[in-house]
Amino acid sequence: MKKIIFVLFILLSSSLSLNAESDVKRIYEGSPDAKITILAFESLTCSHCANFHKDVYPDLKRNFIDNGLVKLEYRNFPLDLAAFNGAKAAQCRADKGQEILHFLYQNQNEWVKGNSIEELNNNLEKILASKNFGIDYKKCINDKKIEDFVLEDRIEGVKKYNVSATPTIIINGEKFEKPLTYKNLEKTLEKLL
Repeated sequence: MKKIIFVLFILLSSSLSLNAESDVKRIYEGSPDAKITILAFESLTCSHCANFHKDVYPDLKRNFIDNGLVKLEYRNFPLDLAAFNGAKAAQCRADKGQEILHFLYQNQNEWVKGNSIEELNNNLEKILASKNFGIDYKKCINDKKIEDFVLEDRIEGVKKYNVSATPTIIINGEKFEKPLTYKNLEKTLEKLL
């Protein structure tokens, strides 16, 4: 039911304009001038996204991002209200956004539980406070500019890249269609260098 309500919310919000002049900052890692740009459309409540951060991301970071070869941009594609609020909290502190995202994926089992959105929100607020990211949680999840920014990512994912599941990886504008393992990703990236 939560997902149906969220999808309806997204559809009603689809009249948003994709505003490149938003003062909300994009969360990314790596050199802005890297030859390869990866867009990672993710949902914070997605277990496959958490697995990507656990199993693929460390090698990707060590071998490509840290060497200035790849810029990894995080794109919001929340699949439910809990992921939507988590994305808004991360975007609220874009200067620490990547750290917040990694932390939420690593601790997904601790906050993605409960029988209501209220329980999930309480769990999310508590876990973010435990790490002291300096987030005013209530202010962040009620910030209209951040909300629009997150929804615009999701709308762009659907319209421009035909994203329908998470994680979806776009490499230099092309959808990565192979199983998302480090070996598959590495082979594709090496061909582009």
